[in-house]
Amino acid sequence: MRVVIVTESFPPDVNGVAHCALQTARHLVDRGHTPVVVAPAPAPGNKPDASASCRVVHVPSLPLPGYPQVRVALPSRRLAATLIEHRADVVHLASPFVLGVRGMAAAARLGVPAVAVYQTDLAGYARTYMGAGEAAAWRRIRSVHGAADLTLAPSSAALKDLETHGVPRVKLWPRGVDTERFRPDRRDEALRRELAPNGELIVGYVGRLAPEKQVELLADVCGLEGVRVVIVGDGPSRPNLEQALPGAVFLGRRTGDDLARVFASFDVFAHTGPFETFCQTVQEAMASGLPVVAPAAGGPLDLVAHGHTGLLVPPRDATAVRDAVRALADAPGLRAAYGAAGRATVDGRTWAAVGDQLIGHYANVLAGRRTVVAA
Repeated sequence: MRVVIVTESFPPDVNGVAHCALQTARHLVDRGHTPVVVAPAPAPGNKPDASASCRVVHVPSLPLPGYPQVRVALPSRRLAATLIEHRADVVHLASPFVLGVRGMAAAARLGVPAVAVYQTDLAGYARTYMGAGEAAAWRRIRSVHGAADLTLAPSSAALKDLETHGVPRVKLWPRGVDTERFRPDRRDEALRRELAPNGELIVGYVGRLAPEKQVELLADVCGLEGVRVVIVGDGPSRPNLEQALPGAVFLGRRTGDDLARVFASFDVFAHTGPFETFCQTVQEAMASGLPVVAPAAGGPLDLVAHGHTGLLVPPRDATAVRDAVRALADAPGLRAAYGAAGRATVDGRTWAAVGDQLIGHYANVLAGRRTVVAA
């Protein structure tokens, strides 16, 4: 198959959309298909990622006001030209919002089937950043995804949301995890001594530092005796969080094997954001052998088995987060059991396995188009 992946974000960006698009491109190449990626150009000075194993077409972009780490694509003829030049069999739209909307329109004009991957809770972001606008966000989601031949939801919660709000033709497609990179034996005792010199229990968070992630809910955890909170990531909320989380260690952005080493050196992983359509960092924590504390909302509902691989807590409840961490801090045997169960749970969730599922979805869409034409 000849596939054009139109993505709102791509490495060197570090986020779930970029990572998933990269893994998709790599897997298509590995399986003998021919992908090309269309993505916003990275910020000046940021070197484009060369690990996709396929051609990457960059369209002009500007930083999102107030959140310069996010690049927004500008109108460009390169997108439609790439679809024509590549003779696309299918267009893959990764979290379509700006560039993806143009990709959908171009695919429709050219008669190319489109598969849209839902990855961002726009309605939740509208509530967080504007205090309103949720209905308008869902209208946009319905408009964009309703035009696709198929929408793929990363979790059962996301699938239910899409169907409840009138998005047609939705199927489940989860995310893979690199179980070779993220594994318990990367635990680094020297790093642990550096992060927690008095032998504290290390509670880690990994992700963007932005309002929708609600990392400030870890403030009460910082007050627990014998606990050290470690924050990995960057974003516009970092200055405020450094004030709100006394005693926490901020490591900034980490990637690759360095990130895997940090993950494995935690004792507990805590995620706080209630708007996750999947939550890849939870899966990476489980692969690293960590017990997880996460909100009982969105993607973590599929990933964390309460009382088996971790603890689910009410969303936006700082006291519940603190109490869950304290319960795990007091029970090393339980931490070990949850961590081992988490690792066992994700062992088969490789990117190769979910990549093959994706190719199956493409094939079904193409077969459906051929059936319609034949009729």
